[in-house]
Amino acid sequence: MEDFVSTTRKLLALLAGGSVLIAGNTWAHHSFSAEFDAEKPIKISGIVTKVDLANPHVWIYLNVKDENGAVANWGAELGPPHGLQRSGWQRETLKIGEQITVNGYLARNGSNRMNARTVTLAATGARPGATLDAASSVGTEAPAAAAAPAKQ
Repeated sequence: MEDFVSTTRKLLALLAGGSVLIAGNTWAHHSFSAEFDAEKPIKISGIVTKVDLANPHVWIYLNVKDENGAVANWGAELGPPHGLQRSGWQRETLKIGEQITVNGYLARNGSNRMNARTVTLAATGARPGATLDAASSVGTEAPAAAAAPAKQ
C-alpha cells in the first residue's frame, strides 16, 4: 500500500509540474492582437542594424529616417525561424547595412515596433528586389490584403 501511495504522489507531482510548464508557455506567447493593431497598417524603409534569429519570433531592426531627416530605430517582429525558412528565407538573406522595406502593422503602444507581413529587399541585397513573406503571427486576426499601408 505504501508503494501505491508513493507512486501516486510522484505521478501527481509530475502532472502538476507539467501543467505549470504548459501554462507558462501558453502565457509567454502573445497573440497578434494583444500587441499589434490590425487597423494601423504601416510601411517603413530603412537600413538593417540587427537581425535576431531566435525563437519564438525573429526580430529585425532598422534605422528609419522621417520626413525631417531624424533617424529612429524600429523593430519588426517576423514569424519563427522555421516559418521563415519555409517562406524562402536563409540565414544570409538579410545583412547589416542593407536597405529594406517592411509592410506590417503598428504596435498598439505607439512604440517604434511593428509586426511584419512582408519584407522587400533593395537592389543591393542577397535577393535583389525580392519581396518575402514574413511568416507573421498575424494569422486571421488582420485583413489578408490591407489597404494601402500608411507611410512612416
